[in-house]
Amino acid sequence: MKYPHILAAFASEFWAMEPGKLLAIVDLLAMQADGVKFGAEEIEARISPATANALARREGAVAVVPLRGIISPRVSLTPNSSTGGGATAEGFASAIDQVATDDRVKAIIVDADTPGGNVLGVDEASAAVAAVRGRKPIVVQVTGNLASAGYWIGCSADEIVMSPSSAAGAIGVRTAYDDMTAAMEKQGITREIISAGKFKGEGLLGPLSDETRAYMQGRIDEYYGMFVDRVAAGRGVTAAAVRDGFGQGRMLSAKQAVREGMADRIATMAETLARFGAGAPSPERTFPRERERRALALG
Repeated sequence: MKYPHILAAFASEFWAMEPGKLLAIVDLLAMQADGVKFGAEEIEARISPATANALARREGAVAVVPLRGIISPRVSLTPNSSTGGGATAEGFASAIDQVATDDRVKAIIVDADTPGGNVLGVDEASAAVAAVRGRKPIVVQVTGNLASAGYWIGCSADEIVMSPSSAAGAIGVRTAYDDMTAAMEKQGITREIISAGKFKGEGLLGPLSDETRAYMQGRIDEYYGMFVDRVAAGRGVTAAAVRDGFGQGRMLSAKQAVREGMADRIATMAETLARFGAGAPSPERTFPRERERRALALG
């Protein structure tokens, strides 16, 4: 492998992402580090589908704000720079703030299909969603996956609505550390770290010490605690209910998510738009749930 440190640096970020998608990105980076070249379309197909390029729009008095593709802070952390696919936590929060103060907008629908992403900026984006509640209805419509960092953001909405085939969950945070000393020795490389400050050189080379491992675990636990607390506040349950229930890292189907209290109802985007007077006429529906009544009462 030509650039193992690039791959190691990527993996060692703090991720709230559906594991399969994260592994696909790591595999892609590993192949590129080995010299395998991919075209822009192939990269997009592997890690950032074209649907990630959706733009915010208005449907009558309803603002539709996309939350699609990999979530990252400010700039893309993936090699898919040709398409601009995915979402930045900062940009999403800014879009929510903008439509929240627009008097022409009576309701906000977040069009969500994301595997999650980097944890940086995600709690702030979730706070931006929470700040809208009580001012105008804000609903997350899941049209594919609402995974990990995506759920972290979406849990703060008035309501989470899932299309019948969608899934939600993967609540958790992870990082990785690669001990590359053996690989470097194989290439005839001996590296020595020179640093100032007791912990400045930790985690850069060789096996992790118990102290360094404990530090890294502590950071993971802190982010997970933030995640759990935000979900508990958004969904109106205790932190213990999240930790011991649906917050253990698995994805759930739409029916399971509603049953476990992760989501509120099953419906398509067209049906959700129709509830707020946008799009095609709504088909006959059942009497609304408590959360739905609260959302509609805000309109």
